[in-house]
Amino acid sequence: MAQNEGGDGGRDNKKSQSKDAKQEQLPVAHPVKEQLPGVQYCINSPPPWPEAILLGFQHYILTLGMTVLVPTIVVPQMGGTNVEKAKMIQNMLFVSGLSTFLQSLFGTRLPTVVGGSYTYMIPIMSVVQASRYSSYSDPYERFTMTVRGIQGALIICSCFQMVIGFLGLWRNAVRFLSPLCVVPYVTFTGLGLYHLGFPMLASCVEVGLPALTVMVFISQYLHRYISPKKFKFDQFAVLFSIAIAWLLAQLLTSSTMYNNKPESTQNSCRTDRAGLITSAPWVYFPYPFQWGSPTFNYGDTFAMLAASFVSLFDSTGTFYAAARYGSATPVPPSVISRGAGWLGVASLLNGMFGSLTGSAASVENAGLLALTRVGSRRVIQISAGFMIFFSVFGKFGAVFASIPLPIIAALYCVFFGYVSSAGLGFLQFCNLNSFRTKFVLGFSFFLGVSIPQYFKEYYQVKHEHAGWFNDVLIVIFASHTTVAALVAFILDLTLAREDDAASDDSGLKWWEKFSIYGSDVRSNEFYGLPCRLNELFPAL
Repeated sequence: MAQNEGGDGGRDNKKSQSKDAKQEQLPVAHPVKEQLPGVQYCINSPPPWPEAILLGFQHYILTLGMTVLVPTIVVPQMGGTNVEKAKMIQNMLFVSGLSTFLQSLFGTRLPTVVGGSYTYMIPIMSVVQASRYSSYSDPYERFTMTVRGIQGALIICSCFQMVIGFLGLWRNAVRFLSPLCVVPYVTFTGLGLYHLGFPMLASCVEVGLPALTVMVFISQYLHRYISPKKFKFDQFAVLFSIAIAWLLAQLLTSSTMYNNKPESTQNSCRTDRAGLITSAPWVYFPYPFQWGSPTFNYGDTFAMLAASFVSLFDSTGTFYAAARYGSATPVPPSVISRGAGWLGVASLLNGMFGSLTGSAASVENAGLLALTRVGSRRVIQISAGFMIFFSVFGKFGAVFASIPLPIIAALYCVFFGYVSSAGLGFLQFCNLNSFRTKFVLGFSFFLGVSIPQYFKEYYQVKHEHAGWFNDVLIVIFASHTTVAALVAFILDLTLAREDDAASDDSGLKWWEKFSIYGSDVRSNEFYGLPCRLNELFPAL
């Protein structure tokens, strides 16, 4: 009997050990990460100088997309020629380089590029199409008067951004955000720009699609076949993709393939249609008010104020994505507000130098941080140096500015997606098993698509007779980021904070330590101002 009991006890021990082994083999949920792992160089850790220079040049090339797109659309309708278009591009590049450098030093201190914003296109086109400028018979005179009108509106809206940024009003609003709000906010910062992706690529699909294919192959698949020891091909996929697609476009242009094609196709595909290399001066120093003193119109100003408000939403979403891909902690609200103030300074510089649009944090450059896994601040400052250099030496800059836009659009398809995925990454802090969480996410995502779609259709159909008030409504509610963020913000405030369990579901308790600058010791490491300026301008 004793032997049997001992045998039974041995079997029970073996069964319990096998159960323990099975439990150990069960899949475990991925742990929550406050800082994104796998980043090779974070904000404060610069790569070696040769690598940093190449990476900075990549960021400069990517900035050219929006810098060239806006003048290409607007300048011909203003009565300007290729000469004026080249000067506008140089002005925008110069201001972008200066604004990026200031933002990296005194703003958020994040590795974000500050460039021209597409958000301002609706109020800009309203200024361009205003009846008060149609009476000028001389195209150049009409161009200068239109630029002066845009300058006046930009200067006033820049004051609005500086006031709500430097006085902390934007900080007080951002402080109410939770991870549940940030998910649709940052996600639509990337997804909301879908019209600049494949639709623009498809304007010359025989060039754009190969560029997209090469980009994805080099960045995601090439390492399976080539083992990089010293040179990292995936980090410089932008340079390789542009070079290959640009060569293809040159071969197609030289083969006379586009000679009998429609004018729109030739403008999108040919490498000799930009007109920048022959029009750009060898040396050109941008200076303020070169087109004359700015003029002011209240209708233009209100529409531009709405665009500056929406650009703050876009830039804030970009700040969150850049912080994530720079392996930093979530950005404190006081730092975001400080960055909003310096965005106002950037828009003021745009108004003074006669650039065509206001400034915002570049979404595509934030996506490039994810591709390269380099979130170094120094790389962005080097790219700012390239912008200033090529804005002064116009002939050299015009060569790169002549890259066909469908090639840049192919890169956008990758980088806008990266920024969207940064927003989805904040889901790890939310309880996805909560029906309240599911409602807030689903409703904000759906309305973030549906409402802007309606207003975009309204703009296309009825804008011919629209006034400034309609422009204000369309600018705000045609923005996917603004609509999704506002819907999620209102729902989160009214539904997800009624008790402690709801706060846990939205991730608010985890988020609270980042809402005050001094609550986390890492904030000063990532976002502290240089030269002990924190003592003079303390973050709250």
